Amino acid sequence: MKKLLNGTWVLIADGEKALFLINEGDVQNTDLQVLRKEEQDNPPNREQAANRRGRVHQSTNHGKSAYEDTDWHQLGKERFAQDLAEYLYRQAHKGQYTHLVLCAAPDVLAILRDEIHQEVRNRVIAEVPKTLTNHPIDEVAKIIRAELETQS
Repeated sequence: MKKLLNGTWVLIADGEKALFLINEGDVQNTDLQVLRKEEQDNPPNREQAANRRGRVHQSTNHGKSAYEDTDWHQLGKERFAQDLAEYLYRQAHKGQYTHLVLCAAPDVLAILRDEIHQEVRNRVIAEVPKTLTNHPIDEVAKIIRAELETQS
């Protein structure tokens, strides 16, 4: 059965904010404390795109087509998740944690899964595909404990 042991790290992330928490309590009395906060300024794509979409003339007929525009907002989310994965690796390599719970928006969790190093992956005890960045920490603890019970 998976448990939120003392010293377990919890990462709560979406595409723009992340909280690194540590359980300073025990299995029965979870006490999540903030270790680190990360925030990224990632405005909506419409505010980041500089120009109209590029156009190309068709060689076979007289029409025009638009190129697919770069989704700068999505790229920002991906870079943020990559930075989080890198930080987790550095801390794991230093021996800062032995157990980790990943709580992230489903799209961010997918990126984290792809990006985390094997050394981090070996320490992940649970994944919670939910956006919890705006929840109070005591509510987050309840949600994580419930998820751990269902994943066991």
